Amino acid sequence: MVDSLTVNLGNRSYPIRFGSDLREIVAEEVAILIRAGRKVVVVTDERVASAQSEVLQGMVADVPRWAVAAGEQSKSATELGRLWDFFAAQKMDRGGVVLAFGGGVVGDLAGFAAASYLRGVDFYQVPTTLLAMVDSSVGGKTGINIGAGKNLVGAFHQPRAVFIATELLTTLPAREFAAGMAEVIKYGLLGDASLYGELARSPLTVESARVASVVRRCCEAKAQIVEADEFEMAKAGGRALLNLGHTFAHVIEKVAGYGVYLHGEAVGIGLVAAARLSRELGLVDTAVVTAVEAVIGAHQLSIALREPFAVGALMQAMASDKKVRAGGLRFVVLEAVGHAVTRDDVDLNLVEKVWLEVGAVQDTAGT
Repeated sequence: MVDSLTVNLGNRSYPIRFGSDLREIVAEEVAILIRAGRKVVVVTDERVASAQSEVLQGMVADVPRWAVAAGEQSKSATELGRLWDFFAAQKMDRGGVVLAFGGGVVGDLAGFAAASYLRGVDFYQVPTTLLAMVDSSVGGKTGINIGAGKNLVGAFHQPRAVFIATELLTTLPAREFAAGMAEVIKYGLLGDASLYGELARSPLTVESARVASVVRRCCEAKAQIVEADEFEMAKAGGRALLNLGHTFAHVIEKVAGYGVYLHGEAVGIGLVAAARLSRELGLVDTAVVTAVEAVIGAHQLSIALREPFAVGALMQAMASDKKVRAGGLRFVVLEAVGHAVTRDDVDLNLVEKVWLEVGAVQDTAGT
């Protein structure tokens, strides 16, 4: 059974198609594009291409493919340049189409390559990880990392469609599934207290019967937020709420070195830090922090840094985060479970205190 949800953005609207096995659906879409004379190429990663070779073949047959190395390191200017060269070698014109088959790294990289090649060609998303299914494949944020920080170079470029085939989760490594759960928990914390409560009572696993419904629920939540604030321009709240935990997470990834932490692993610690910051601001009590840590831990995610980093290095990296506005950091904090807000007036001494609570150190040890 195939279900559908529309992200309503005027002439940039697109469907999200949900099902267990979407091979025939994607193959039909690819065939329509090719019959229309459009050049279709696939961007994937080496690990996914191997683990899902049968599914990929069933979806795209002999469409030209480019496989990047698996991992965050592929979200780079170097790999972006290689993709542009691949598109050119395939003689892709303005009618060309890029199909991203992979996790968040592949989607972000392929989407930005599509956004920038010939000033923009269409692309489609076939997410293969839980994190990409519930978050990064929807909303049109594309980009790469540079030395100064994560996702500092990119573009808003909405996909033409997203195909979410939950059968792809069956070969997902346990660590990758856990990383995706950080984003699921995020949706519960920022706007769906009922979902959070369900996760607190019974942790979600890849074998859970409710995986498909939870994925759809997260996509619905993101679609509503993106529809209201597509380009993250709201003065307060809006799409920025989706960054709950991410101001901390992006810094962890940068200081540790891209790829040491999976994005979702860093987000898990970031959610704990955001809850602790919310307590420091007097918005929630210790019981909320303890409960958030319990839910994160129950989903096989760390609640503290795996190794200590100097708080000074973390704060310095924070200063170059893309969420800085008018020289100040914007944080997403909790007023209650299921209700998040943005704050631009946070005392950075409180932020340092939170970093120390989640495993940072005052001296330079571990850096």
